[in-house]
Amino acid sequence: MIIAVDFDGTLCEDAFPEIGRPNLELIRKLKINHMNGDKLILWTCRTDEDLTRALSWCQGFGLVFDAVNENLPEVIALYGGDSRKIFADIYLDDRCVAPWEYGLKKAQ
Repeated sequence: MIIAVDFDGTLCEDAFPEIGRPNLELIRKLKINHMNGDKLILWTCRTDEDLTRALSWCQGFGLVFDAVNENLPEVIALYGGDSRKIFADIYLDDRCVAPWEYGLKKAQ
């Protein structure tokens, strides 16, 4: 399984450009998923120094990613390029809303 996870407001409390308090339960769960073979993608709007600090912060908790703001190499090879949209089985983001939670029917 491929899991794309946002940083601010998801892995930690939203305090941009600072880094908020960690979501320890999510970090623990993601580390277990990764140890069990799932792939993790950090999917964040952070760039440059802010991104470097976020990655260092994650590493401090033992959380490592298979890709950062890009698709996994095997997905790029499969589709012949790196689409701007990150391919994942699950997207974890504090701003996400499933269509059926928005009052729409689930796609069949």
